[in-house]
Amino acid sequence: MPRQVIRVGTLLTMDSQFHVHRPGTIILQDGRIREVLAGVESDPSDAQVLDWSDRVVMPGLVNAHTHTPMVLFRGLAEGHSLLTLDGWYNAIRSWEHFLTPEMIAPAVAVSCAEMVRTGTTCFADHYFFMDRIVPVVEQSGLRAALAYGIVELGDAQAGARALQETMTFLQQLRDHPRLGGWIGPHAFFVDNAAETMQAELELADQFKTGLHIHLATSGEEDEYCRRHFGRTAVQQMKTLGALDRRMLAAHCLTIPPQDFSTLAAAPFTAVMAPSACMRAGAAAAPLKAMRHAGINTALGTDNVANNNSYDLFQEMRILGKLMSFREQEPTAIPARDIVEMATLGGARALGLEREIGSLEPGKRADLIALDANAMGWTPRAAQDPYTALVYAVSGLDVRDAMVDGKFLLRDGKLESLDYREACVSLEAAYAELRARRDFEIENGANNVRVSI
Repeated sequence: MPRQVIRVGTLLTMDSQFHVHRPGTIILQDGRIREVLAGVESDPSDAQVLDWSDRVVMPGLVNAHTHTPMVLFRGLAEGHSLLTLDGWYNAIRSWEHFLTPEMIAPAVAVSCAEMVRTGTTCFADHYFFMDRIVPVVEQSGLRAALAYGIVELGDAQAGARALQETMTFLQQLRDHPRLGGWIGPHAFFVDNAAETMQAELELADQFKTGLHIHLATSGEEDEYCRRHFGRTAVQQMKTLGALDRRMLAAHCLTIPPQDFSTLAAAPFTAVMAPSACMRAGAAAAPLKAMRHAGINTALGTDNVANNNSYDLFQEMRILGKLMSFREQEPTAIPARDIVEMATLGGARALGLEREIGSLEPGKRADLIALDANAMGWTPRAAQDPYTALVYAVSGLDVRDAMVDGKFLLRDGKLESLDYREACVSLEAAYAELRARRDFEIENGANNVRVSI
């Protein structure tokens, strides 16, 4: 494969020194970054040359927590908090009873297209129907950590069935070049029983993978663990050995401060999803204190029934403002740190920091380019690029996106997915979903809305 020489107006490396080159050159070959240079490289005769002098180039964003099929429920969670078990069950789970496998692919295609279009090149998913999700993600070209969702809700047979399906899924994704298989307990203690949790930990060891969970959304886990074990949920997780495995934990709103040091010592990541938090009316996570304690942090959109957007630039902006509001302190989390959460922090969470998350020689060529002439960048002398990325520009300013040096988005056009076609299919899937649910209600079903 010939070398690609990309001349860049502004190049944000996100390396350990946070080098910014104006201008800069990045040289790609065989899906990896060969060189990152300050200034403009001369034209080698054997290279393809791209002139991105009107672009700001940076690592592709990592969405560290989402549920791609749930775009099917966008608009259905209004008035509900999805961060409580009762709210989630009545707003989402009551619809999931009527899903069919055929509804999944168009939803995932819409989700992947919206992520690519707004600058995400890698994501961490959490759902079931993985046999329908994987082919669409493969087609999209995105990099992903896919966690098979295990929802038990007191049904031991459902838990056993999900565990078996998870094992089959993990076997199928072994050695995949872009997709990693993870284990997705919906929530420890309040949803997964002790026996199920133990089996999940054994699966993680067998397949050398991680766990993607929801944690501390409302204090329910701590209440349960204090009542049954006399300790916090984090302390009980440590006792069980759960914190010895790589773990993605979404939300982390109510973790007691005395547990921060325990999490900092573990391969643990707290994933912030500020839009979902705010729309649920929940308290903001103590992000500043968690980062000060040394906990790795990343950024995610959560499901877009609760967000309702995949734009991680928007999510960065909301996070920055929410944390300043929470702490009553200007720039409580610096813009550069927020960009780091959405790039290298997410890569670190997935165990991919040697491969993606920064633009450095030897790493995968996962990168995005934004229009430097879009609104929000000026005056350049007064505004550092991180501040512009967090507070001034939009994911719709992304013009190009690559994974492994292959274009997924080029000059604003999706290369691997047909978004409009996927939207038409999604509309049809939603119409069928509602028809199935309405039929059950009209015929006397009394278990569509259940309070637990």
